Amino acid sequence: MPSRGRHQSTSKECQRVLAKVEALPGVAGVIIGRSYGGKSLGKQNRTGALRIQRHEEGGLKAVTQTSKGLQEIYIRVEAGREAGVAAAIEKLR
Repeated sequence: MPSRGRHQSTSKECQRVLAKVEALPGVAGVIIGRSYGGKSLGKQNRTGALRIQRHEEGGLKAVTQTSKGLQEIYIRVEAGREAGVAAAIEKLR
């Protein structure tokens, strides 16, 4: 039985943004992680907003704003294309 509170689904707005991210050149895949209710990226960020937290080996760690809180996202990126993908994600805002 899975742990309660660890959802691996996200809102429709976030799914639209993640579909755009998956379509970017150099992106191998997007993995949806934990959801944290009641947290926010800030007052000026709307549902579906995506923020890159850090670069990791093999990809980017990010969070997206859902209607109920934050959703962890891991973006798998082809080797050597992290900076280009991160720049393209910033332009999606």
